[in-house]
Amino acid sequence: MQLNIETSIEIDTPAVLVWSVLLDFDAYPEWNTFMSNIQGSIVPGERVRVSIRPPGSASVSFKPRVLSVTSGRELRWLGRFLVPGLFDGEHYFRLEPMGTDRVRFVHGEVFSGLLVRLAKDSLTTSIREGFDEMNRALKRRAESLRVAMCSGTSRNVDAKRSTQRLIAA
Repeated sequence: MQLNIETSIEIDTPAVLVWSVLLDFDAYPEWNTFMSNIQGSIVPGERVRVSIRPPGSASVSFKPRVLSVTSGRELRWLGRFLVPGLFDGEHYFRLEPMGTDRVRFVHGEVFSGLLVRLAKDSLTTSIREGFDEMNRALKRRAESLRVAMCSGTSRNVDAKRSTQRLIAA
């Protein structure tokens, strides 16, 4: 059985800024309550450690293998439970530019394997809610950093430096 969960949100910032926020894993605890921690190198073939906390559930950590990275566009990884075909999840983040200052962030996962049928209802509800929660938080974070970067007020100096550091990376 296969289960596809896909969410999206439109963000009023350039794709490069959204991509920078998405890959700034050290800052995740500041804004991302669903996917609170990612450790490791985002290099195809490498494993990363990911911690998620779906709404109403306990935190879960796993070590998916990075499948592909298209800079500024898409990141994919594949997680498996015990053995291939039992419970697999191919997770993806995709940016779809909508002009120079707007982007659609697409966030999804394709679940497959023997155990998917048993977990279908809880996955459909809690994972979709978690993805939507993260999408809204990413939108708030990226849009607030853009405002801080464009603002000339001194109270935003730290945010502007942080944003410039992200874009330069």
